[in-house]
Amino acid sequence: MSDRGGEDAGQPAASPPPPLEWKFSQVFGERTVGEEVQEVDIISAIEFDKSGDHLATGDRGGRVVLFERTDTKDHTGRKDLERLDYPVRHPEFRYKTEFQSHEPEFDYLKSLEIEEKINKIRWCQSANGALFLLSTNDKTIKFWKVQEKKVRRVSEMNLNGPQPIGNGSIAGSSTSASSGTHLLNGGHAERSSNSLGMELSIPPGGFPSLRLPVVASNETNLLARCRRVYAHAHDYHINSISNNSDGETFISADDLRINLWNLEISYQSFNIVDVKPSNMEDLTEVITAAEFHPLHCNTLAYSSSKGSIRLIDLRQSALCDNHSQLFEEHEVAGSRSFFTEIIASVSDIKFSRDGRHILSRDYMTLKLWDINMDSGPVATFQVHEHLRPRLCDLYENDSIFDKFECCLSGDGSRVATGSYSNQFRVFGTVPGSSEATTLEASKNPMRRQVQLPARPGRSLGSLTRVVRRGGESLGAEPDGSPHDFTTKLLHLAWHPSENSLACAAANSLYMYYA
Repeated sequence: MSDRGGEDAGQPAASPPPPLEWKFSQVFGERTVGEEVQEVDIISAIEFDKSGDHLATGDRGGRVVLFERTDTKDHTGRKDLERLDYPVRHPEFRYKTEFQSHEPEFDYLKSLEIEEKINKIRWCQSANGALFLLSTNDKTIKFWKVQEKKVRRVSEMNLNGPQPIGNGSIAGSSTSASSGTHLLNGGHAERSSNSLGMELSIPPGGFPSLRLPVVASNETNLLARCRRVYAHAHDYHINSISNNSDGETFISADDLRINLWNLEISYQSFNIVDVKPSNMEDLTEVITAAEFHPLHCNTLAYSSSKGSIRLIDLRQSALCDNHSQLFEEHEVAGSRSFFTEIIASVSDIKFSRDGRHILSRDYMTLKLWDINMDSGPVATFQVHEHLRPRLCDLYENDSIFDKFECCLSGDGSRVATGSYSNQFRVFGTVPGSSEATTLEASKNPMRRQVQLPARPGRSLGSLTRVVRRGGESLGAEPDGSPHDFTTKLLHLAWHPSENSLACAAANSLYMYYA
């Protein structure tokens, strides 16, 4: 998606890169055959940090689990040096720590249960070796600091074979050479000399040597601490949080409002978008997702249940009632049906890294928008067009309301999103690319891959719309098995600088690289 305007007019266009060959990397929380998945263990949020060295997941039980990358450290061993000869490095992550972010609550005023489920996680700027992140459930946002703390262990003394307890104090008849007892709060209680003589027995001739307690080792433990709680600002369920590029503020969005927060101030927020009508019977659309521009701190985008995306400029007014740009695809005459508005609802939006494009996901498609062109998407990717004849069944079992996320690669050349039967799709966006890969969240991701005939691609720079179906010929699963609407891949994230994907299939976290 790079700007090619500076290239010579006579220079032939470069051929699109070949489709990536995805390989299995790791799995965390793999299920055994027939194992029942607990509801609280199902992953509900995934997010890489900006460096790609840390990955966070949240689950329906309110827990946040952190992973850190291990293959980017210094290579000193022979095997590590040999591994550098290969062009593709195998990404490796390991479990770092976990903590309970949210607990179930009950709103007594509204008689409403508040789930502990983590809806979104966003990384903040790290400082002094500590990691910072925001996590939210339906009502409350929390700001967490995760840092290594050194734990000092004290060596024992040699008075009558003492036994160390706790933090290095000595248990036994000779517990101390002082004339008092040290209390837990640092106080000092005096004792009589008689009681001291009863407790301390000195051998005849004294001790040949006295080993004083010293710090023997420094161990590090990871400690997660909640720095701030941002609460009581949303009447409806929070669906999005997004950090600002200024590093100081963030937004939170629910169905009808978007609030602006300062990270340092938890008791006050500013309402910047309010779509609530004076009469709720006049409500026609709700906010479904919101995202800050990655470079411009004054710009953000939010999507609606009608399939539109609005770009707003915070410099225009305190309450951004009017948008600066509106992105929507005009409906084809005669194509409207009962399901049209339901499947048009945007479930997720993401800015490209350079902020030039917006990727949106509705129920059936991925759409790529150029923020400089509001006449329509520059590319449309059909995710599971073969399900269109079954929309009635999907409506009956509520699957049509599933909220799938989407993501872009760091260079913007590919996009990805999830589908049913634990499948996810990867599409190429560069001019001329016909890449449309179907993968399964398993140890053999390519086993469901179907080779599709290549289609001539069109340049995004020509401002023409591209429709890449990539799977419309599939009336069922490629292996002939029926669709499993209970196993759906809703959450996935792309590494910010490498071709590496993290996908959540129920309680399992699968990682792939290409």
